[in-house]
Amino acid sequence: MANYFVGLDIGSKNIKALVAESKPNNKLKLISVIKMPSGGIRKGVVDDIAEATYAVNNVLGEIKKISKDAIKNIYLSVGNPDIRIQLSKGSVAVSRADNEISQEDINRAVEASRAIRLPLNRMVLHTITSEFIVDDVSDIRDPSGMMGNKLEVSSIIIDAFSPAIKNITKCVEICGGSIAGLILGSLASSRSSLTKNQKELGVILLDIGFGKTGLSIYQENKLLHTAIFPIGSSNITNDLAIGLKASIETADTIKYTFGSAIAKEVDRRDIIELQKIDVGARGNISRRFIAEIIEARLAEIFEFVNNELRHFGKSAQFPSGIVIVGGGAKLPALVDLAKQELRLPAQIGMPDLSFMEIMNSEFGLQLEDPEFASALGLLMWATDKSVESQVQNMSVKGFFKKITGYFVP
Repeated sequence: MANYFVGLDIGSKNIKALVAESKPNNKLKLISVIKMPSGGIRKGVVDDIAEATYAVNNVLGEIKKISKDAIKNIYLSVGNPDIRIQLSKGSVAVSRADNEISQEDINRAVEASRAIRLPLNRMVLHTITSEFIVDDVSDIRDPSGMMGNKLEVSSIIIDAFSPAIKNITKCVEICGGSIAGLILGSLASSRSSLTKNQKELGVILLDIGFGKTGLSIYQENKLLHTAIFPIGSSNITNDLAIGLKASIETADTIKYTFGSAIAKEVDRRDIIELQKIDVGARGNISRRFIAEIIEARLAEIFEFVNNELRHFGKSAQFPSGIVIVGGGAKLPALVDLAKQELRLPAQIGMPDLSFMEIMNSEFGLQLEDPEFASALGLLMWATDKSVESQVQNMSVKGFFKKITGYFVP
């Protein structure tokens, strides 16, 4: 029987889903790419559970046409603006008599680092290992098989408001789906859009969604910080709708077709006749005016980023610069504005698709859209967990084989 993985990204505007089949070589074969309108979601939070469930059910209905088993293994992107991040340490004594560190010791140390006090309405979303420490020797990435008496781990704990997480998972479960993993959206996007070298040198991932913007910061191949801002590309659309006295649909079309993130590069004499875009609209509008509205809102997003970097004490210390993904990454001249506002190298994120077999060339083109960065990262996260589970199983089998060897000639 085929083993399927589903990456499900429920956004405020659209729901993106990727369906893939697991192959024996730890690669995935992409089966389907789905994008459908969302509903009942605002800034990553469910505000109408009936409407949200209806939208999710439409997507899962398409997945069921492939296989009813596929919706039993869903990796779901989550992320509301109230996530919190804190550092924690766990320490255990090495259990084996010969002082060799086993996977069991590692698991116990990580679990000890999770033992933090949280309010009843919050839940741990991720425990991310920053480094291991063996007998006071720090910056160890994998202590398995090393010798020592004491094993410590430094972890980053990401927690979230549990009712918000439960509401979005409930939408999936009502529709018959089973969730195999909950992943913070910006971390999923980082997985698909950042290289190991970028993370080693120092890089910022900015995921500009419709209702919110996610930030992740990496250095020395470690996650240093993450945050979510309650502002996204929908704020630009709303500003344009007000400024142009146009409908939301017209404003959204104008944003991507005639907009620019840098106003001074647009000729004031360049005029748009609104009726050509919307038959119900009247009047002409300057493209410079449109660009000024877009630039003002994007500058606000970049100010959020700068404030976070200043608070974090890492401003302008990232050689790999900033990588931008999400639907908002498609705004013209966005990269140039990011360089100007953040004083860092900037680029649009491009996914590494080498882990996946893509039989349909149209799917490959769709995945190059930065809007699919999170959904793609969810599949990569699923693959990572599958490989990690295999390695741990092999480690356990090897341990028992070694034990058996003492008793069986």
